[in-house]
Amino acid sequence: MTDLFTLFSDHWPAMMAVLAVFAVAAASPGPATLGIMATAMARGRAAGMAFAAGVQLGSFTWAMAAAIGLSAWLNTIAWGLIAMKIAGGAYLIWLAARALRSALSARPVPAAASNARSLTGHFARGALLHLTNPKAVLAWIAIVALTQTSGGGTPVLLATLGICLLIGAVVFQGYALLFASPVMVAAYRRARRAIEGVLAGVFGYAGWRLWSSA
Repeated sequence: MTDLFTLFSDHWPAMMAVLAVFAVAAASPGPATLGIMATAMARGRAAGMAFAAGVQLGSFTWAMAAAIGLSAWLNTIAWGLIAMKIAGGAYLIWLAARALRSALSARPVPAAASNARSLTGHFARGALLHLTNPKAVLAWIAIVALTQTSGGGTPVLLATLGICLLIGAVVFQGYALLFASPVMVAAYRRARRAIEGVLAGVFGYAGWRLWSSA
């Protein structure tokens, strides 16, 4: 028990950095968050929460695939960690570029309505959206790469992924609850460009750190 506590205490700063990056990534506008917002605004909070639960299922699936598949890959291929860092860094830099472009754009965020008629339908749409989005697995590759860089091994990796999934649940369900309110939608749209500018800086720095460590 003491050894386990020491392991996590030694790697807690690195874990916090990973969790901060994931929290920003999960909360930033993208297919999943925009889908949750649109569903909540068009169909109400219950539908939005069902859609968010589907996104969570997709996120969990990709997280487990990244943790299991990439760990096995790293054990057999010496250059696997370097390749993973390069791929994860590229995705983070892409997110930074997208956020910067959005910050410089004066166009409002679109809100597409959902056509699903049942909570099960909304759940399926959310899961399908995340499972068919190749950028989702790249996000988890970046998270696994950042965690592996800390040198904590499997215990730290699993703990970090578990906390990330919990953060994702809070963020996605929080969007479903909050963005059903027209007041919240209006507030986000007013501050959108400033928020996107901050996101661009966070993603850009994280991507550079990954590339420099590779």
